[in-house]
Amino acid sequence: MTDTADTAGAADTAGAVDSTHATGAAAQGQGAGRDVGRDAEPGPRKEPAKEPSPAPAPARGAAPSVNPSATPAADPEDAAGAWDDGLIARRVNEGTAGEQATAAVVAETRPGTAASPAAPLAYDGPLRSRLDALRELVGLSRARLDNRTLAEAGRVLDEAAARRKLSGQHTVVAIAGATGSGKSQLFNTLAGVTISETGVRRPTTAAPIACSWSDGAAPLIDRLGIPGRLRRRPVQSAEAEAQLRGLVLIDLPDHDSAAVQHREQVDRILALVDAVIWVVDPEKYADAVLHERYLRPMAGHAEVMFVVLNQVDRLPGEAADLVLDDLRRLLDEDGIALGEYGEPGATVLALSGLTGDGVPELRELLGQFVGERGAAGRRVSADVDAAAARLRPVYVTGQRTGLSEDARDEFAARLADAVGATAAGDAAERAWLRNANRACGTPWLRLWRWCQDRHEQATGRIQVRTPADEEATARQRVEQAVRTVSDRASAGLPAAWAMAVREAAVRGSRGLPEALDELAGRAGLPPGRPPRPGWWPVAVLAQAAMTLLQIVGGLWLVGQIAHWMEPNLGVPVLLMVAGILGGPVVEWSCRVAARGPARRYGQDAERRLREAAAGCGRARVLDPVAAELLRYREVREQYGRVTGVGAGMR
Repeated sequence: MTDTADTAGAADTAGAVDSTHATGAAAQGQGAGRDVGRDAEPGPRKEPAKEPSPAPAPARGAAPSVNPSATPAADPEDAAGAWDDGLIARRVNEGTAGEQATAAVVAETRPGTAASPAAPLAYDGPLRSRLDALRELVGLSRARLDNRTLAEAGRVLDEAAARRKLSGQHTVVAIAGATGSGKSQLFNTLAGVTISETGVRRPTTAAPIACSWSDGAAPLIDRLGIPGRLRRRPVQSAEAEAQLRGLVLIDLPDHDSAAVQHREQVDRILALVDAVIWVVDPEKYADAVLHERYLRPMAGHAEVMFVVLNQVDRLPGEAADLVLDDLRRLLDEDGIALGEYGEPGATVLALSGLTGDGVPELRELLGQFVGERGAAGRRVSADVDAAAARLRPVYVTGQRTGLSEDARDEFAARLADAVGATAAGDAAERAWLRNANRACGTPWLRLWRWCQDRHEQATGRIQVRTPADEEATARQRVEQAVRTVSDRASAGLPAAWAMAVREAAVRGSRGLPEALDELAGRAGLPPGRPPRPGWWPVAVLAQAAMTLLQIVGGLWLVGQIAHWMEPNLGVPVLLMVAGILGGPVVEWSCRVAARGPARRYGQDAERRLREAAAGCGRARVLDPVAAELLRYREVREQYGRVTGVGAGMR
């Protein structure tokens, strides 16, 4: 497709610019292939007047040419590539009467004047709160997420901070498009002067070119990395400046250029501008590269996006409306909200940069868009939305998370079993009963038991399990308990946070079996014998009385047999029978009475051991796991603030 541009400019002897707007004329061509040619990079150097040469007839809508009367000398600052916001036009004489003049406008320092600094951009309260929440979110997540995951969020914060320091009275709008879409022609038409080179060679635009409609935009253009030799000012017009005051228009290279550096420049600048005008043509409006690489990923930026169907003059009849409707359908499939019926979204319109149809409407929409001074904030807000959407999988899973009380109780029970709390309680109960039997049993029975214990050989006992086996089994139970509680605590968490919870549990479990053994030794059975209840002395006295009755009855009978005493079998026999039967009765009664206290004593011993095991497990495992869960809850709340959903999200 061949593009040519015709403009006219004039200047008085003082160097001020007084030129009229001109629209470009373009010959039209069809073809499915892409023409790739040399990279052409327009420059601001002053060109001397050239010899008259024949020029093509002006296109429809083109302004009559006016020959400049003088060509100003090159300014030293302009030659050095410096940028200032003065209004000086670079004049290029292309011929005499009947020929057209092309005037490109460059920046030059106006003598005796200085541009006043523009007021910095101010974000509204909700956007500031979201940025603060995103900054806090990144800070809380650095120890849990890798730098690659947080890179986009960090970039958004850096760019938002950098944009906030710059002018809030200017709006940077980039014109992007494919080869042959006519974006440079539209750029020149909006500027009213040929600034960006158009032609048949592809790619034509080799570097981004900036055009500012008002002073104070230099820092914004510096941020884009556009050198001073590629910065322009439009033709001076009070009406145009009033309508587009604050606009900084950037003509980008082709996003589908064969030159890799061109595509890299497009991607870099698209991430920095406040808004984008996508220029498509009837042939490439459905190009998969455009939709899959740019429009679909930028669907959340619809409010700062214009989609312009150019070259509609090539479509006969109602074909332009059909193509525009199909373009809207594709944008809707890309997820781009369309700004129709007063709703926020992308602006879609058709125009012709060649004939000028639809350009005034685009100019008016741009004027309203720039005049609102809200594009920069909406762009930053859309960037925050995009960064939050990328981070959603690492913060939100849609499942309930946390460690329930049942899981905590089960963990404590497993640790108690590992240290043998139940067995220790049973042992304490048996020890209490044994002491009670010894204290309250008959003297003859205690003597028999003492003799039996003395004569019992230790080698006759069979040891079922060795201490090493018991220790290994206890260690396995502890490890199983830690795995179970970590799995339950990490259930439903995103991968990074689940791993952090499991790592915290594993770190806490190191040395846990040894600590539990030490606690079991301290919190198990107290040293010495169990405490003696108050009724034990009474039982001892009763047993002593029964024994005394047996002794008295026996001695009485012996005295009668030896004729030391008068015969009377009834009383001594009765005393002996009372002593013999009374002893076991007292012992049985004491045993029944000892069951309750023995059970309570065993339960107390088991409870102490369980509490000690639970405290050790809580300090070493549950508390670190709870800390990780609390950190995740904090970052989830911050993520809710970033997305605007709130802390109640799951």
